[in-house]
Parts: sequence; structure tokens; C-alpha cells
Amino acid sequence: MTFKPAHLLVVLLATALPAMAQNLAVVNGKAIPSSRVDAMVKQLAEQGQKDSPELRAMVKQELINREVLMQEADKAAVAANPDVKTQLEVARQSILIRALMIDFVKKNPVTDADIKAEYDKAKSQAGDKEYHAYHILVEKEDEAKAIILKLKAGAKFDELAKQSKDPGSAAKGGDLDWASPASYVAPFSQALVALQKGQFTETPVKTEFGFHIIKLDDVRTAKFPTMEEVKPQIVNNLQQQKVQAYQQSLLKKAKIQ
Repeated sequence: MTFKPAHLLVVLLATALPAMAQNLAVVNGKAIPSSRVDAMVKQLAEQGQKDSPELRAMVKQELINREVLMQEADKAAVAANPDVKTQLEVARQSILIRALMIDFVKKNPVTDADIKAEYDKAKSQAGDKEYHAYHILVEKEDEAKAIILKLKAGAKFDELAKQSKDPGSAAKGGDLDWASPASYVAPFSQALVALQKGQFTETPVKTEFGFHIIKLDDVRTAKFPTMEEVKPQIVNNLQQQKVQAYQQSLLKKAKIQ
């Protein structure tokens, strides 16, 4: 079959256009695949940016800039530099490990049953009450006993709290705000729930932080968030637990010399 020039041009264009459509641009004869735009836009979208023509134009220019610089880097043979080789290997490891973890999470998803069990556990541990507590923290038991004697003699708790070793509450008169007992270490929470409103501990409470004098201001019914409100946080925590367990299982199986 013999093609006329015009017909031949049509055939050549029909063949070339699909290939050209797959490329973002061609820089010094080297094509930049359009798929790179989609990949970069996806990353930016995950960081909160909105996919738009303006964003894609910006990404296109960035990829062209990178290709120009990469070609120059190849000419300069910077990849042969030992430090650069090390950095490239570290970057390669990071990318592959991240991909492995993403794949693991996809294959081992957090189920609705997992979420509910974790929510019920947290709700149970938190209890149905919140306590508004004050405390004074000191290093030595004798210091705590001396403060208790002053309180019994009529000294004001908020004034004595200025000498507390807890910087977060000392300036506020020892105020710890509202919290569930589960948010404190065991000796502290046990002493707290045993108090009546307005009472303070007449024996120093020892914890890993030092010695406490605790005062209970008030108690109220706890306002625990709904499962939907904390679901993202629960999913994230459970995913991290799964990933950590997976990593530990791999470490245990590995032969490390």
C-alpha cells in the first residue's frame, strides 16, 4: 500500500500522540513521565493541599526544574561521591521501609471490634468521675511533713504551693485542674480518691517524683468523649501497636551477630 504524504502524517501523529500524552515534558531529549505529577500531587494532598490546576502547574515546573538539575548532577558525577552514596542508600532504606509498613497496615487493618474494645477499656479505666486536685511536691519526706503541720495550723495551701517542685502547678497554687484518677500514678490516685472534698493528705504521698501533699477541691461526673470523637486517635494508636509488634517479631527472627 502506498501512502500519500498527508496520509502518512496522520498515521505518524496517531502513533506519536499517545506516547507524548504520557509525558509531562521532554528535557534535553529525556522524558518526564506524567505519572510523576500524580505521585507528587498525591503527596501534597496528603499534607492538606488541594488538587487544582494551579497546583499541578506548580508541580510540573518543579519536576522540570528537578530534571534540569538532575542532568547537571549526572554530568558532574556527584553520585560517585562516597557521602552522596551513603545518603542515597539511607534515603532508599527509608522509602522501602515506609512502603513495607504501609503495606503491612493495609494487610492488617484495625477492625471495628478492635476499636470498640480499646474504647471500652479506656472508658473503664477512666472511671465515671473526675477530680479537681491541688498538690505540693517536695523532694524529702521531712519537708512534706513540715508543710502538713503548717496546713493544720491554718496556712493557705496556695501560698505553700509556691515552693512546690512541680513547675507546671506551683505558679497556680498547686492547681492540677480536672482529671480522672487514671491520669495519675497509682499512689497519687489512690490517695486522691480516698479524700473528701476540702481535705488534704495528712501523710506524705510518695511517688517516683518525690513526696506530695494532695488536696481535693471537688468531684464531678466525668464527661467521656464518644467513640466517634476519639476513633481516629484509637485507630492510630492501634496501628502503631501492630507495627511495633511486627517490627519486634522480625527482630526476634533475625540472626544478629
